[in-house]
Amino acid sequence: MQFIDTHCHLDAAEFGDTQADIVRDAAAAGVSRLVIPAVERANFETVRALCQRFPNCAPAYGIHPMFTDNATPQDLAVLRDYLEHHTPVAIGEIGLDFFIDHYDREVQEYFFAEQLKLAKEFDLPVLLHGRSALDIILKHLRQIKVRGGIAHAFNGSRQQADEFIKLGFKLGFGGAMTYPRATKLRELAATLPLESIVLETDAPDIAPDFLERGLPNEPKYLPRIAQTLAELRGVSLEEIAEATTANALAVLPKLKPLVIPA
Repeated sequence: MQFIDTHCHLDAAEFGDTQADIVRDAAAAGVSRLVIPAVERANFETVRALCQRFPNCAPAYGIHPMFTDNATPQDLAVLRDYLEHHTPVAIGEIGLDFFIDHYDREVQEYFFAEQLKLAKEFDLPVLLHGRSALDIILKHLRQIKVRGGIAHAFNGSRQQADEFIKLGFKLGFGGAMTYPRATKLRELAATLPLESIVLETDAPDIAPDFLERGLPNEPKYLPRIAQTLAELRGVSLEEIAEATTANALAVLPKLKPLVIPA
């Protein structure tokens, strides 16, 4: 069985210089490909270098909403350069975060809209971050038509989920769905069309329920997260692996050339 982690921050400070171990352990667990999203101009090059070092890692470049307060229009010019010359699989991580009040919402929406325009221009999917802002995100997506992407760490309603799916998006739940108390999220994972779901860890964040508190999440845990999805849906782990891998390749078509021969 092979799995794809569609959202892993391999460059995170929590990992120190252990990236080689993390990638090796992930591969040993059957996680054959990792998508590594950038979050600001300052880590574009770090993400690019990691993905060059590890062929089973694929980059996405974008400005995360929680980094927009310090972003400038020049950062968008640098992003354009990376899109032109470094073949990402997506633009991301981008979106809106209205959960924390002190981030400027107007600035967030400016950078989100500008990055959606780049996604449309370059015909790239987007990796979306959305907290307390899903309806506003959907409004922007209806105004600026992109080729779809992944609604990462989705935690909205069934109606919102259906709207993202209509717009060509897959949904990622990550380790959050392993928590028994996450009843609404687990119901979505159990009842949405399987073809609309992808797997992700958001490592080192969103640690699953089975991980000892305080330890960083890692892509090697993805099969255990997938097992939760299999149990929620009453299907085999093999079916989940096959379906979610196909879903990831469908929504991120530039991943296909990165398949490493056995």
